Amino acid sequence: MELTFLGTGAGLPSHERNVTAIVLNLLAESNQCWLFDCGEATQHQFLKTTLKPRKITKIFITHLHGDHLFGLPGLLSSRSFQGGEEGIVIYGPKGIRTFVETSLQVSQARLSYPVSYVELTEAGFVFEDEQFIVDCAVLDHGVTSFGYRIKEKDSLGSLQTDKLKAMGISPGPIYQQIKDSPVTTLEDGTVIHREDVIGAPKTGKTVVIFGDTRYVVHHQRFIEEADALVHEATFDETKTDLAANYYHSTAAQAAQLAKDSHIGKLFLTHISARYQGDRVKQLQEEARHIFPNSYVVSDLETYSITS
Repeated sequence: MELTFLGTGAGLPSHERNVTAIVLNLLAESNQCWLFDCGEATQHQFLKTTLKPRKITKIFITHLHGDHLFGLPGLLSSRSFQGGEEGIVIYGPKGIRTFVETSLQVSQARLSYPVSYVELTEAGFVFEDEQFIVDCAVLDHGVTSFGYRIKEKDSLGSLQTDKLKAMGISPGPIYQQIKDSPVTTLEDGTVIHREDVIGAPKTGKTVVIFGDTRYVVHHQRFIEEADALVHEATFDETKTDLAANYYHSTAAQAAQLAKDSHIGKLFLTHISARYQGDRVKQLQEEARHIFPNSYVVSDLETYSITS
């Protein structure tokens, strides 16, 4: 599980940062990628990576401000030309369907794959499959803005091959059969119960990705003990009042939330264009003073998520 930050700027693109787009790379887990927000020129940012838009199966839009969704019609259209055939599900606030369908209709775009929509109106359950559970929380941004919590389910532990060898079972396809089946009967009649030869379950990882928001203490309940939190850090500590007035957060506020919520790593994004060069270091220093495992991310950086 990896996070690739395609765009990390706030409001409008700058020389150093494009607007918001984040890829949750699940290729190793399930041969797919999920995209969180899709600011203008997101498809251009993909070209600078090894990631493929045709691998995107789900798109989560946090809110309907342009710097988080103006790149969506172009990305969807280009995906058709890049071999995308599998359908996409788009999750987001009410209105996301109208925006996408109107854009495609007016531009007479033809997609080679189906698109379905799940419009969210409140906090709670978003979806579940065999490997993941996704929930959302309502943030504080003046318009409807969501945060998404992605929980990977626990998986089977490792097969204890030493036990199998001690039982006289040689390595081969039978090992995979034993791991895949609760009970396996060998040719000689020996019955193997998987629970007797498997290690402790592997704990799944949890990632929380917030849209734009003010600092809100009660968000702790939603992000508690996540392995990674992606949180906006539009301003520095001297602009706390400005952040509140514009429904944004400071790097220090995000760090305080991460500290109080016992997060593994904090990734700070949505950086105002006023912060460049050494001023970016200022944001990171303010955050690390409170929560040492904080990172102000830059465009095209990738981070592995570890428990």
